[in-house]
Amino acid sequence: MEVDEVLLDAEDRMDKAVDALRQALATVRTGRANTALVEHLQVSHYDSMMPLNQLATLAAPDPTLITVQPWDRSAMDPIMKAIQASDLGITPSNDGTTIRLPIPPLTEERRRDLVRQVHARSEDGKVAVRNIRRNAIDELRKSLRAGELSEDDERRAQNDVDELTQLHTGLIDEVSDQKEQELLEI
Repeated sequence: MEVDEVLLDAEDRMDKAVDALRQALATVRTGRANTALVEHLQVSHYDSMMPLNQLATLAAPDPTLITVQPWDRSAMDPIMKAIQASDLGITPSNDGTTIRLPIPPLTEERRRDLVRQVHARSEDGKVAVRNIRRNAIDELRKSLRAGELSEDDERRAQNDVDELTQLHTGLIDEVSDQKEQELLEI
C-alpha cells in the first residue's frame, strides 16, 4: 500500500471517529430541549425496529419541551413505550395526536453523571483513534518488510500518523469540553 493511501485512509477513519463522537454526544441530554435526544430512539412498529425520526415529526417549540407528532396514529403507543424504556429519564404525555416530552431542569447530581458519560464516550473515541493509528503503523511496517518502503520513509510516515492522532485526540477533547460546558451551564 502507498504511504499516501495509508495516511489518507487513517485520516478519513479518524475524522469518522470524531464525527461518531459528535453524534453520540448530541444524544446526551443537556438542560435544554433538543430533538437529537430522541431522533434515533428505536421504535418497534409493524414488527420492525425504526428510528423515531422515520415515524414522526420532531420539534422543540421551547427550551423545555420536545414534541413528537406521529404520522400514523397507530405508532403512538409504540413510540410512548420506546421513550419510557429509554434512559432519558423523561415521562412522556400525549393528547391523542402529539406526544409531549417536558425536559426537567437537571439536578447537580444528574449533571455530574452526564459529565461522566461524556468523558466515557470521549475516551471511547480516543481508543478508536489510537486503534486506527496502530492499524496504519502496521500497514507501514508491512510495506517496509516487503521492501516497498525505505526505513526513512517509514519513520516519516509514522510521524505523520502520530501528528494525525494528536490532532484528532485534540478535536475529541474540544468536542468533549464543549459538551461538558453545556452540561454544567445553569
